[in-house]
Amino acid sequence: MDPYQLIEKYYPVGSESYKILVAHSRSVADKALSIARLHPEMALDKTFIEEAALLHDIGVFLCHAPSIGCRGEAEYICHGYLGADLMRKEGFPRHALVCERHTGTGISLQMIREQKLPLPLRNFLPETLEEQLICFADKFFSKTKLEKEKSVDKIKQGLSRYGKETTERFDDWCKLFLG
Repeated sequence: MDPYQLIEKYYPVGSESYKILVAHSRSVADKALSIARLHPEMALDKTFIEEAALLHDIGVFLCHAPSIGCRGEAEYICHGYLGADLMRKEGFPRHALVCERHTGTGISLQMIREQKLPLPLRNFLPETLEEQLICFADKFFSKTKLEKEKSVDKIKQGLSRYGKETTERFDDWCKLFLG
């Protein structure tokens, strides 16, 4: 599979949204791969990690996010499950799970209900080590400051507004992946 070929199917090459998606996703993939190389004991699937990290945000074009060149109609929080729908249609169900489970540190059914989020009523929590690693690596990069990697402290500060469950999950990943 060629992740770039899939991206080009949905994003015009050279468009603002294409440039932002590819730059962000490449940073996430590189971060995830660098962490994976530090943990041979985890036997992580590096090929899958690279592919899925490059495709994790493929659904953003379906959302209204003009600051990153996306003019869709859905709310931004929907980009994960919308991207997952695309990946399933393309025949990549494992990659789809990364798309739908990477937002925040994952979104629980309880969070969806309590916050009345516009998401299907199910858990969107990363399960496999590869899913968790990509979700973790994604937190280090935004789509608006492409060249800058966030610090762990800055990430924790940003996640704190989403509650204890979110920050605890990130802390657990820091211990697991960074030691």
